[in-house]
Amino acid sequence: MNIRAYKQNDLADIFDIYRCSKLDELKFEDEMFIFLPLEEDEVRLSRLMESQIYVYQEQGQILGFGAIYAHEIRALFVSPDHRGKGVGKQLFEFLLSNIQGQPCLWVASTNHPAKHLYQQYGFSVTETCETTYNQVAVIAQKMVRMTLA
Repeated sequence: MNIRAYKQNDLADIFDIYRCSKLDELKFEDEMFIFLPLEEDEVRLSRLMESQIYVYQEQGQILGFGAIYAHEIRALFVSPDHRGKGVGKQLFEFLLSNIQGQPCLWVASTNHPAKHLYQQYGFSVTETCETTYNQVAVIAQKMVRMTLA
């Protein structure tokens, strides 16, 4: 497997993947968003840094990253050039395998492709709330993986 715990010198690649990917999760929203670099987003950076961060690396290049905190998946980002090649799926399955208890995550309510993927893994929407990204309102939904029979 090409997934490992992140190292401090991976942060530049993590910031770059985030820069290339963050607004994609909001592309179904009606509002226009201005990108806020992760290194300038105190709340999101703090939440990421208190998490267990993993990178997907292939031939020395980091193609994606994910993070978990307790039973919550806090991040799952894949470089746009490497989407559709199984990187995200492998990262997601790896994160799930490292969670004790009932996994959960938050997703923009309009991000139907992501929600569809999560539903294939047994996740269901359990909560809806308003949050913000760079001072613009976003409706987010908590998805929880129900116990599989």
